[in-house]
Amino acid sequence: MRLIRLLSTLAVAAGLALPAAAQECVGRNLLDALPPATLAELQAVTRKVPYHHGLFWRAEKGDQRITLIGTYHFDDPRHQRTLAQFGPEIDAAGALLVEAGPDEEARLTEAMTKDPSLIMDATGPTLPERMTDEDWETLWHAMEARGVPAVITSRMRPWYVSVLLGVSPCMLETVRNTGDTGGLDHLLIQRAEAADVPVQALEPWDTVFSLFDGMTPKEEIGMIRAAMPAAEYADDYAVTLTDAYFAGDSWLIWEFGRHDAYENSGLTRAEVDEQVRFAQRTLMDERNNHWIAPLERAAREAAKDGKGIVAGFGALHLPGDRGVLSLLEREGWKITPIKPQGGLGNGG
Repeated sequence: MRLIRLLSTLAVAAGLALPAAAQECVGRNLLDALPPATLAELQAVTRKVPYHHGLFWRAEKGDQRITLIGTYHFDDPRHQRTLAQFGPEIDAAGALLVEAGPDEEARLTEAMTKDPSLIMDATGPTLPERMTDEDWETLWHAMEARGVPAVITSRMRPWYVSVLLGVSPCMLETVRNTGDTGGLDHLLIQRAEAADVPVQALEPWDTVFSLFDGMTPKEEIGMIRAAMPAAEYADDYAVTLTDAYFAGDSWLIWEFGRHDAYENSGLTRAEVDEQVRFAQRTLMDERNNHWIAPLERAAREAAKDGKGIVAGFGALHLPGDRGVLSLLEREGWKITPIKPQGGLGNGG
């Protein structure tokens, strides 16, 4: 889910001064507001995606076992139901694998503190010089709502701007006040540490800085433009995303984001499709491929002691032809859904 946990940690590391009286995350579900025919079309497209519905899964290969938990990276009291269901499995696991563990987040924060150039460009042309006057005015208003003055925004690297636009001001306020996103990933790590279960990262701490290498200047500005419309109703997006996650429908949000960009970004459908392809390839598909080896390695090691492993990462990494579940299946793993407790969504 767009590296939310890592990138929100980056926001804290960068010392963003957010409004002291930011509003609570209150909004409407944008899927409910769609015309029925449009929603039905998005649902039909979603149903064609392998493993499109569900948060919790079991992968088995001989005596090896992986419990896969699709996570949501921000705080919600319903995470406690997931922790109650899977906490005992973590306690007995050979390892917990996550996108980034405590060591990786510490190194990330240290790097951000020591080297602001990782997200700031002090020498190149500014964003207002690269954008139309209308787009720049829309952007700096959206960023000021997130506690970032226009003068700072003007020098931010485009990929980082687009990430912050995807997080609602109230969510960023939570991060500022607590120093943590409070998401399910963090709760899983806390449980593992309390049980002395090793926590392993699926990727290096500096992965985020290489994800957007090679983008052209035009593609960078296009990425910002594609993110701006949703930024204007970010609380609605936050509610929609949360509702879809707890219903087990993470991929539906992906398809909705594409539809919304078609309607409101000002980009052509071809430009939107290119942005979507880039985002899926960079933020999900390539990372998913890299995660299979450490997952299988950890499962083999745990099986030597008669144990399984637990893996928790963003729910959007699970579905799709290039999702983690399909990739494991191609490696000979049997995939089965785990029925959730407490009313959370799941299915096959």
